[in-house]
Amino acid sequence: MATNVNAYAAQSSDADLKPFDIKRRNLTADDVQIEIEYCGVCHSDIHQVRNDWKNSQYPVVPGHEIVGRVTGVGDDVSNFSEGDLVGVGCMVDSCQTCPACENDLEQYCENGAVMTYNGPDEHLGGHTYGGYSEKIVVDKEFVLSIPENIDTKATAPLLCAGITTWSPLKHWDVGEGDKVGVIGLGGLGHMGVKFADALGAEVVMITRSPEKADDAKRLGADKVLISTDEQQMQEHAGSFDFLLNTIPVGHDIDPYIQLLGLDATMVLVGAIEPLDEFHGGGLIMGRKRVAGSVIGGIKETQEMLDFCGEHDITCDVEMIDIREINEAYERVVNSDVKYRFVIDMDSLKS
Repeated sequence: MATNVNAYAAQSSDADLKPFDIKRRNLTADDVQIEIEYCGVCHSDIHQVRNDWKNSQYPVVPGHEIVGRVTGVGDDVSNFSEGDLVGVGCMVDSCQTCPACENDLEQYCENGAVMTYNGPDEHLGGHTYGGYSEKIVVDKEFVLSIPENIDTKATAPLLCAGITTWSPLKHWDVGEGDKVGVIGLGGLGHMGVKFADALGAEVVMITRSPEKADDAKRLGADKVLISTDEQQMQEHAGSFDFLLNTIPVGHDIDPYIQLLGLDATMVLVGAIEPLDEFHGGGLIMGRKRVAGSVIGGIKETQEMLDFCGEHDITCDVEMIDIREINEAYERVVNSDVKYRFVIDMDSLKS
């Protein structure tokens, strides 16, 4: 059995997002039903809508930065109750039995995690629909508790932009005494600066844009390094313990490899596409590493949210009406947002 729900969807790769009715399953014993209050707009939403990764299934109902209130729970749900403030991120299911899942790394599920949208829907058939909708029904294991003390609307992007930057910082043990560079000041980069600062690191914002310096320091950066300034890059060569590379497109990583110190790591979290060729000598001479990371597991995401509650950390957001979503997509592509759009989902009801 299923219930009709209002949503916004794209019917093809070149179509605007428009109103669309979808179905949500009725509660099973393990389910949580959530009335969605806010949904963040991630660049991945745009990639999926426009089929940039050549794996989109239409209609696409995007949205994996979801915050709302519980409106119903299944018979076997004991950790959530009606009225709880909760979130849903990029995943809504996984096998729960493979080594990755057993180690709380559901994002690397060996049998394939089920994404919040454009994943296989084993309940209703077809594919999953995301948070550009009135409500969602999710397995209890993939629902997160949101701290009530922080700005609710500004927590939505934590479910993707937040965990995407938090996970590598924690995995590579970033903390006091570390010199950390955050490359790129966008939706991901601004959270990387906030987290690295809160973890006690010396934070350097690395950007091509001098005009971003003041904002970077407001967010918590100690210094700003202009990557197009050869003298500045030389002054910082070999001095970083960790680099968080949030650039969302293919690019030359050789200049950043030169910034790494001995045994240091640069982690890519933005570019899900081919990179320019780079020189292996830059890694060999210094035993340096280039690694990658994608979101985080449910346990780690909850730990991040709790940390945000303790340190009063949220995303810098611009609120929009659902009817402004197509214009918002163009602005994201043109880097015209500081630093994440969030949809007020009440606007869908009107």
